[in-house]
Amino acid sequence: MRFLAAAAALSVLALPTPASAASTWTTAWATAPAAAVGGVQQGYVGFTIRNVVHTTAGGNKVRIHLSNRYGTRPVLFGHVTVAVSAHAGGRRDGSIDQSDGSAVAGTLRDVLFSGRREFTVPAGADAVSDPVTLRVAADRDLLVSVWTPEPSGTVTYHPAAMQDSVFSRGPADHAADTSATAFGERTQVWHYVSGVDVVGGPGTVVALGDSITDGVTSTFNANRRWTDYLAARLASSAQPDYGIANSGISGNRVLLDCGYPNYTIYQSCGESAQTRLPQDVLERAGVRTVILFEGVNDIQQDPHQTDPEQIIAGLAQITAQARARGLKVVGATIMPFRGWYTWSPELEATRVAVNTWIRTEFGANLADFDAATRDPSDPARILPAFDSGDHLHPNDAGDLAMARVVPLGRL
Repeated sequence: MRFLAAAAALSVLALPTPASAASTWTTAWATAPAAAVGGVQQGYVGFTIRNVVHTTAGGNKVRIHLSNRYGTRPVLFGHVTVAVSAHAGGRRDGSIDQSDGSAVAGTLRDVLFSGRREFTVPAGADAVSDPVTLRVAADRDLLVSVWTPEPSGTVTYHPAAMQDSVFSRGPADHAADTSATAFGERTQVWHYVSGVDVVGGPGTVVALGDSITDGVTSTFNANRRWTDYLAARLASSAQPDYGIANSGISGNRVLLDCGYPNYTIYQSCGESAQTRLPQDVLERAGVRTVILFEGVNDIQQDPHQTDPEQIIAGLAQITAQARARGLKVVGATIMPFRGWYTWSPELEATRVAVNTWIRTEFGANLADFDAATRDPSDPARILPAFDSGDHLHPNDAGDLAMARVVPLGRL
């Protein structure tokens, strides 16, 4: 949803470093900035937006990433804070303790950038904060609040948060509030915030993907994307408990920017995976491994890419760039989508051909999402037990089945 879930809906709503070093950073939570909010040309003047995010790794220090990537003007952040939510959120044990904007007493911290509480991020730029001393646990909601006191142009956001956040229209600064009293309205998108890092974790696995990675048909406010299930699986395994950075954008393609050939900053499915690779993958804190799961939108969206060699070339280029940075790459096969409104035998042949290359290229470094979710009686379809109902996106059970075939020992 746009404009804080749209004005009418406001009320409803560097090179990787050795992970063993105690001073290195791991990504605890991340999202990919996708677009500028439509209809917002002067920013949210005086608003305090309290973004609710859920950690996949813990530590004793945190730092916050903010983005003005799709801003048309510099944005002044008058006050930024981070706090542990008084509610845990959607947890790995299946419970849901939904955050309302209230913080655990004694955990709210001011967030400084280059030693300053007030700071300006230029149009098109991102910013990372100074370290903040705060004990953060894995599998817990955090509150990242931003107060923007002045007009600032367009607002960078991630549309498909699958998570309620809260906000105040101000104009007073409520970033330091520990209660939820001022935050009477909800939004279903994340604004400005793009990452939370913690000190001392074992490193980060980045999932580069589209709407299935974004989790658009998973249970709202529950953190049941396949990446969340992967984090839970790591936490209960003998493997290191890596942080998981979700860099999925709904509608994203390998080869073309959203809305090609008429891409604008308001197109919510973002720039191509190849274009956004540096910011959304290679520059993530502690990144060691990339799970590459893209391609279905190149096939099923208009204009359809029916030549598998073109998609393969794009996936190969992403893989080559990641490996050149010393990263591991796990390739994921494209899931079946017969029954989705654009499916055709020609497009199915393209999917099968791309998957043949993925299986050959990645070998033991393969997450075979296709094999894990297809119907044995009709391999072009998702198994009904895993189908959200639209025949393209999985439900929670399908997301869990996907997470179970990620080769943990290859991360």
